[in-house]
Amino acid sequence: MRDMTWIYAVVVFLSSEARGVDTGTNQSKTVNSSKVYVVRHVAFRRGSEVNLTCSNKTWNDLMFVVWVMTLQTKKTCRIAFESRGESYDSCKDGKSLRNTSGALSYLHISKFSDADEGLYKCESVYTGGNDHHAIHVTIIVAPTTSAWLEHKDNTMVAVCRAERGKPAAIISWSHTGNISSVETGSNGFLTVESRLELLEGTDTGNLSCVVRHQNWTETRFLALKHEQGHPPWLYVLVVGVIVVLLAGFLFFAHKKIITLRRCRQSDPSSSKCPPAEDVEEVEPYAIYVQRVNSIYSSSADLFT
Repeated sequence: MRDMTWIYAVVVFLSSEARGVDTGTNQSKTVNSSKVYVVRHVAFRRGSEVNLTCSNKTWNDLMFVVWVMTLQTKKTCRIAFESRGESYDSCKDGKSLRNTSGALSYLHISKFSDADEGLYKCESVYTGGNDHHAIHVTIIVAPTTSAWLEHKDNTMVAVCRAERGKPAAIISWSHTGNISSVETGSNGFLTVESRLELLEGTDTGNLSCVVRHQNWTETRFLALKHEQGHPPWLYVLVVGVIVVLLAGFLFFAHKKIITLRRCRQSDPSSSKCPPAEDVEEVEPYAIYVQRVNSIYSSSADLFT
């Protein structure tokens, strides 16, 4: 008779779960004429060991416990256990039902991951009554933080960013001023960027960004150690230096060529002049004409 009660109870519970429930937030809410869910919201760090409880009754009082999990990955599975040892597990992902030393039942997750996020609904049936719990389980992921200075329209702006955290980080500043913040999300992870416009003459050496997150036990202070977005005058300066260097190179190159020409034309045999083949590479046709004229002049002198 007890076996039939166990099978009937599990079937009734699973069929009622298939209809869906609006659990509300941080409140107990009547689901139908016979069930009241205790709603909880919990969060765990990635990689941590997780234990979820559904009742304060011991196994001596319990008839059975059933967990129905709707995970973030759209997977739905069930784990059930009857006090005499019968069990059911469609999850097959490492989750298991265990007992404490005091015989209290709990759902165990050995290493919490992103895939374990979701809604965990539980029913525990005991002599004289039952308990229903709806537990929203989320993961805690620390964000990647950075802070820098940048220029915008001749104004110095301090920027602080906390990327891909869960939940979103809280950002504040050690200085007061015109602050604007933007929060964006992707795949459930949240990025917060805070921008502080600095007054002229503000000492940025003592300026810091303050970041708080649920994954950290302490508040973090970020110094603005680097700069992104250089001011316009810096680009003008760099271009000017390049132009000056290029003009200087062209000037000296042109002067060198003129010097070589004059040297060869005045004294071709001078040791101070570069080899003839170097000059020929510059103006081969002019040197050829000069040689022809020299030969013609020598021949004319012989017949006079």
